[in-house]
Amino acid sequence: MNLLYKILKEKIKNNDFLFIALYTIRAYIYNFINRISYYQIERRGFYKNLGYQSNLKHPHSYNEKILWKKIYDRNPLLPITADKYQVRSYLKEILGKAKAEEILIPLLYVTDRPETIPFDRLPPNFIVKPNHASGFYTIVEKGNLNKHALIKTCQKWLSTTYALEKLEWAYQPIRRKILIEELLIDNDGDLPKRFKFHMFHGKCKLIHVFFGRNNHFSLSHFDEKWNFLPVRLSSIAQGPRIVKPKSYEMMLKLAEELAQPFDYVRVDLYNIGKKIYFGELTHYPESGRGKFEPDSFDFKLGKFWKILPRYWKNI
Repeated sequence: MNLLYKILKEKIKNNDFLFIALYTIRAYIYNFINRISYYQIERRGFYKNLGYQSNLKHPHSYNEKILWKKIYDRNPLLPITADKYQVRSYLKEILGKAKAEEILIPLLYVTDRPETIPFDRLPPNFIVKPNHASGFYTIVEKGNLNKHALIKTCQKWLSTTYALEKLEWAYQPIRRKILIEELLIDNDGDLPKRFKFHMFHGKCKLIHVFFGRNNHFSLSHFDEKWNFLPVRLSSIAQGPRIVKPKSYEMMLKLAEELAQPFDYVRVDLYNIGKKIYFGELTHYPESGRGKFEPDSFDFKLGKFWKILPRYWKNI
């Protein structure tokens, strides 16, 4: 039976129509059952990943509050800033056009029709991703790509109802597009480190520094004063201690400016030499299932976040 299931699963995965149809049907079914059962599927997944029951009425831990955010937070800025295309306009509004354009990664092409991508006009290195999802991307280096396969991948992304099953509301209203951006390379010729500022009510309380590529990742934790924290996410290897970047204060100030309209948001930035680039704004890190070691850090982090229903009305 297990072998038959694996064979059937592989056939569905390789059939674009079946994969998209079944993925979408499952997402709508999960979403519906969650809503009529007081989110039992979501809460069971939470318990399975984190080992404790979630409390939606009085959330205390960081992950409980991410779960609360997914279900109850309807700040109208969430879909705009979760949209990897529209967030560019948000930066220009908050920072001013000139300052925003200094830190935005150059956009090479945007479309909702992947077959129109002008591959012959693109540089050898670039990154392709949908604007309505998290974790979906393809990196092209040295012009090494299969155009037909990449177009099919983009079409599959555009047909995928991302995050409906996970209850990540911010992604659902987004008009789907494919973005092609310049690929950032650091001074060593590798992908740059990612600095992820966890902002609570406009103030930074945790920075993740993300290293690596191709499933060889590691993650270091620092507080806002750049003290190394002996903490890790169980799904990612512990990263190294590094010296505070020279541009740290500038990155911190940018994160504070961009985080003002939110009770919580993660601001992702890149730093190459003296140059800072904006990555994205993330509202639901790990979809509220990021297991910290030690477990107590989940609750320590949660103390920085005061849940206020409809908080955006008072900002």
